[in-house]
Amino acid sequence: MTGDRVGRASRVLAVEAAAIEGLREKLDSRFGRAVDLLKAASGKVVVTGMGKSGLIARKIAATLASTGTPAFFLHPAEGIHGDIGMVLRGDVVLALSNSGETEEIVRLIPVFQRMGLPLIALTGNADSTLARYADVALDVGVREEACPLGLAPTASTTAALAMGDALAVVLFEEKGFSEEDFARLHPGGALGRHLKTVADLMHRGEAIPLVSPDTALKDALLTISTKRLGVTGVVDASDRLVGVITDGDVRRATAGGVDLYETTAAEVMTLAPKRIASTELAAAALRRMEEFSITSLFVFDPAEPEKPVGVVHIHDLLKAGVG
Repeated sequence: MTGDRVGRASRVLAVEAAAIEGLREKLDSRFGRAVDLLKAASGKVVVTGMGKSGLIARKIAATLASTGTPAFFLHPAEGIHGDIGMVLRGDVVLALSNSGETEEIVRLIPVFQRMGLPLIALTGNADSTLARYADVALDVGVREEACPLGLAPTASTTAALAMGDALAVVLFEEKGFSEEDFARLHPGGALGRHLKTVADLMHRGEAIPLVSPDTALKDALLTISTKRLGVTGVVDASDRLVGVITDGDVRRATAGGVDLYETTAAEVMTLAPKRIASTELAAAALRRMEEFSITSLFVFDPAEPEKPVGVVHIHDLLKAGVG
């Protein structure tokens, strides 16, 4: 029984994999025209589909929106009963229908035309009504469904989803969508934690431990203890970072007989301290700390790389789930 189930599951996966692989042979200049229409839109991408195609359309809309292309899902049945009011001039429509004859979709075509909206179709029927009236029709047809009865949308919806992903990825690559842009749109969850910037987690303002070069070592130690980050920066009269002192530096100095009252910060500090830009990802800060076996980094605005605007500690990164 187990072997039979595994065999049938394997067939399903093979059919769906073949459906996606078959799309590669169909890619041509029409795909490029579809990307051009999406890039040129001054409004949003309206993604619509009915039934199982509607579920795929929702996912494509979500992928577009999360990668820098404003998009939303329009339920076609609700659209012909008033929700078309969400659609505005300047939008572009991406419509999904395997048959290309879905009644609710077809009934929306004249509305889209009256509004002058470009229409991109993802369909398995190149001779369908939807394909004929679309500005660009992308063929997502499959040879067979994974369903043994050939009835339940399986391979066809997989193919449509894959083509939607291809459009979204090529589009965001051409727009120059970056990791920083992605982080801005994904502030929560694992993606948000991975893509947090140093500025999101750093201590700033009065929380930054700083002393001057002529500060007595006993007072530098007090600053380290009070700010509770295990470190203090040493800044000159122009607020430029010239060194750092860790609590370990102080312990080693006192073990060597240094007088806390007579010694200044400048005599103990480590020169050329490691630093990081506030715009870098928190993961980059963690890598740097691990590389140099340190627990904190002073943070700079890229426009003024000498003056600290914050400090980030390894505990901040680990607490935020950065890894």
